[in-house]
Amino acid sequence: MIRARRSRIVATIGPASASPEMIVKLAKAGADVFRLNFSHGAHETHAAVYAAIRAAEAVVARPLGILADLQGPKLRVGKFADGPVQLKPGQAFRFDSDPTPGDETRVHLPHPEILTAMKPGATLLLDDGKLRMTVTEAGPGYANTTVVNGGKLSERKGVAVPDVIIPMSPLTPKDREDLAFALRLGVDWIALSFVQAPEDMAELRRIVEGRAAVLAKIEKPQALQTLGPILDLCDGVMVARGDLGVEMAPEEVPVAQKEILRAARERGIPVIVATQMLESMTNSPTPTRAEASDVANAVYEGADAVMLSAESAAGDYPEESVAMMNRIIERVERDPRWPELMQAEQPHVDEDADVLVVAAAGAAKSGSTKCLVAFTTTGATARRLARERPLQPVLALSPKIEAVRRMALVWGVEPRVAAQPDSLEVVTTDAAARALELDLAKPGERILIVAGTPFGAPGAANLLRLAHAPFPVRKR
Repeated sequence: MIRARRSRIVATIGPASASPEMIVKLAKAGADVFRLNFSHGAHETHAAVYAAIRAAEAVVARPLGILADLQGPKLRVGKFADGPVQLKPGQAFRFDSDPTPGDETRVHLPHPEILTAMKPGATLLLDDGKLRMTVTEAGPGYANTTVVNGGKLSERKGVAVPDVIIPMSPLTPKDREDLAFALRLGVDWIALSFVQAPEDMAELRRIVEGRAAVLAKIEKPQALQTLGPILDLCDGVMVARGDLGVEMAPEEVPVAQKEILRAARERGIPVIVATQMLESMTNSPTPTRAEASDVANAVYEGADAVMLSAESAAGDYPEESVAMMNRIIERVERDPRWPELMQAEQPHVDEDADVLVVAAAGAAKSGSTKCLVAFTTTGATARRLARERPLQPVLALSPKIEAVRRMALVWGVEPRVAAQPDSLEVVTTDAAARALELDLAKPGERILIVAGTPFGAPGAANLLRLAHAPFPVRKR
């Protein structure tokens, strides 16, 4: 199965889509990567879903990626003695370290890291931003605030601090257990929530040790302050617009999305645009026109992937949601102006290691080139080709199934397992044969091959070769 589009689809698995039958349907409808949300579900459930996805690979005859999304710290207020309280604008309200159930004047905040970081003028957002408070005074174990936007506050509601860096690791004890389990399963990607600084990604990389690709979820405004150094430690990035939208003004989120997309494309790492993309399809068989435009705009911007959350995990129409997203992407990529708009923000590349890759993408602009073939051990060569956004398909051949599955997230790449070549002749014949086999080129059509020598040694691509798809041998 070859996708008739370049942008990829990430589908979240949940109660509505966890059966082996539905996973196959989602893959056939267009899902390229499946997200396991470790905020929900037992390890046994995730293990069963993992096995079903691997089985679905054989059915659809293409690699499928699996992304484990760690929950991250959930910051919540404590309990109230007599149920929810009603807070009015202008009133005083206190957060403290006293575990006694709260009332209309105070509540326990069981996160000493937040209280330690508080300072006058800081903002506290509660219940997904519905309530807003400003800190007037802070000290050891307490923070006094004034209510700006009031409303009902009940126990265990979430707390966000948009303008303060909280001195805590994004890896909770639960996350560390989930991470170890996900790595034992063999997932392809690990997504880290609540990233605030480069040190967060450095810690994850130390633990993962190359057993999976690592991805930062950008959902904190603080992460934007050091976005470049964070992405330098990532294999991919997610624009997590839901949580980002809680802590930022709504008009700032589209600007942040573009900033993250540009920075990721400059580094040649895949970027996922996520949250509420087809939200109404959770309960409706069709999206709103605004949602269709939202998906389309991400494709016009050159996003590697767009993601479904509740739509595929808990909605009434998981298969239809994937199929609709697939249709929107395909329609955008048929727009004659799509290449121009997508490539308007093409990053300038001046690294010596990528000169040959850039040359290959430039040569491929010739109408006679039908396919680019990248021989790659780790997937790096294919990702660098994808950064150039060539309109021809990129066939990525690797001897490592782990690398092949990770590339399922990368724009325009058709990854497949292939034996490691040991000569230039094998490079040429294998590339031409696989392009023909997958119908990416027809007999006699030109393909461009990018590889590195010595063969099998990860490193800069240093070989560019022209070939033609072979004509079938006639039997006498």
